Amino acid sequence: MFFCVQGMFTVASVVFFRAANVGGFRVFRPAVLANDLAEMDVVNIGAAGTFVVRTGASAKEIGSAIAARVPFEPDLMICRAAAVLALAETEVFAGAPEGADRMLTVTRGKPTKAPRLPIEKQADHWQVRLLAVTGPFVLSLRRPRQPGIYPNPVVEKEFGVPATTRKWSTVAAIVRALGS
Repeated sequence: MFFCVQGMFTVASVVFFRAANVGGFRVFRPAVLANDLAEMDVVNIGAAGTFVVRTGASAKEIGSAIAARVPFEPDLMICRAAAVLALAETEVFAGAPEGADRMLTVTRGKPTKAPRLPIEKQADHWQVRLLAVTGPFVLSLRRPRQPGIYPNPVVEKEFGVPATTRKWSTVAAIVRALGS
């Protein structure tokens, strides 16, 4: 498990599973998990393993409760909700091309590399563009194509740390769940 903010904190949190419910690997039912964690006032955000914990549970308490309820050792990134809310206010996506998906990648810990941004992948016409880094978060754009490049492996390679990626619609859902 990884905590975006080390140690204990008693504010709302956001939990991101890494490498779960993808291609039949580390499968669990997020809605059932959220229900099982009702005492922590947990809101499930989609099928990828994103949760808002609205009580003042510590990151350690949240991680332990989740680990006790899934059939595998979860790879978690647990962040203060305030940090995610601050991202929702960012204007880094202003002027983004039509049809480009806005993406959020959460890294595990401090990057081992500090690449110069922006980074564009797919030489003929970029498909993934890494735009900005804020703490453990990397903001990017993705132009969906077949076959596609996804931001997660680009971030992991360029920054040298494991990561997990969500569409910006997940950030919007987190904001709604927090009542902001």
